[in-house]
Amino acid sequence: MNENNSIPPVSLAVTTFNEEARLPKCLASARGVVREIVIVDSGSTDGTAAIAEAEGGRVIRQDWLGHSAQKQVALDACTQSWVLILDADEEVSPELRQSILAFFKSGDVDWFHGCRFNRKIRFLGRWISHGDWYPDTKLRLIRRDKARMGGNATHDEVLVSGAVKHLHGDLLHDSYPTIQSYLNKIGPFADDFAERQCKAGKKWSLPANLLRPFWRFFRAYFLRLGLLDGFPGFWIAFATAFSVFVRYSRQYEVESSKLGKD
Repeated sequence: MNENNSIPPVSLAVTTFNEEARLPKCLASARGVVREIVIVDSGSTDGTAAIAEAEGGRVIRQDWLGHSAQKQVALDACTQSWVLILDADEEVSPELRQSILAFFKSGDVDWFHGCRFNRKIRFLGRWISHGDWYPDTKLRLIRRDKARMGGNATHDEVLVSGAVKHLHGDLLHDSYPTIQSYLNKIGPFADDFAERQCKAGKKWSLPANLLRPFWRFFRAYFLRLGLLDGFPGFWIAFATAFSVFVRYSRQYEVESSKLGKD
């Protein structure tokens, strides 16, 4: 991608694996906002690399290291002073695009080391605007020399030293194209939860296993107005409650298995 003085000094960092269907929209949404595209690919067998290169991107091949470590590779490979971190199934909305450009034109860029914004998820044919899924605030625009990746292999987190500004506009996330795509993640997330609980020395409890799912449904559907998102809002609240039940049940299973071996 050719540099242009009207384009902010931003690199786009994306990690990919077989994303030829979703990557074009992601890259197109960042046009005019970034000077450089860095793709860290973990062995795609489709046209992902070709799509990135056609857009002027630099493709780095890297075996999968986990979400956090993989994104750190992308962050380290960027050359611009600021980095916009996106997943291949995310797009910069027009309003967020204008907010990013305005941020670099204003004096705010000298006072902040990062920007966060809300992420809106598409599910069952509609954009979800309430419940536990919105606003799903993410810190994704960062000064490269003031940031690093944290989190773990399942959940990554951007860490910034310095002040962070909230920008208007949504990051659009098409993460769950089908119900099955959501269900497929319940098991791995439960395994990760059980592992973290074990490392933290937190023991399973029956009240938590039974009551926390009810609380999560009530909070998502009623307190956070998931009911305004129609049936998708109900499904999300119910499925979230079920996933919480599975996570605590998985912790019970792991602890019981260890007791059986002692």
